[in-house]
Amino acid sequence: MAENGIPPGWSYNPATWGQRLPIILLAVVGLAISIYLTLFQLHVLPTVWEPFFGNGSRKILTSSVSKILPIPDAALGAIGYFTDALAGVIGGTKRWRTMPWIVIVFGLAVGPLGMVSILLVILQPVMFDAWCTLCLASAVISLVMVGPAMDEMLASLQYMRRVKDSGISLWKAFWGYKSVQGKVI
Repeated sequence: MAENGIPPGWSYNPATWGQRLPIILLAVVGLAISIYLTLFQLHVLPTVWEPFFGNGSRKILTSSVSKILPIPDAALGAIGYFTDALAGVIGGTKRWRTMPWIVIVFGLAVGPLGMVSILLVILQPVMFDAWCTLCLASAVISLVMVGPAMDEMLASLQYMRRVKDSGISLWKAFWGYKSVQGKVI
């Protein structure tokens, strides 16, 4: 294992701060948008900002789809973005190997959020004949985050595969026990 944290077979380290910081910043912006939309859905704010689509945001944010769950759908986005930001800041630049659990949580938080965003964007014109500017911005943020997060998750999954092939405890490797990290994999 190289000291610079580059996974075997890779030309770069997907866990560097340069790789993760843009994802974390996007997650914080997404969190702010989601909180704003949640405040509207909870009737804390009387109006929602909509510069392009007339009454579109209000129509989308008060739709039947937005009320399927017991909490506003924007609140789920806020929870997802918070999880993304938190999981992004935990660990160092070798976390794909030293903390696979957080990298996999990070990837599982980012990936599904991107998929849900695609679904919600498709539903806007199909079901409601309307668009929501901040909902679209949130969807773009979610999708932009997917690629870089999946790189690091792939590095962790490849590490876990090498651990399994070496006959080392996957459980210990997943949680980053030092005895596993000391062995060359």
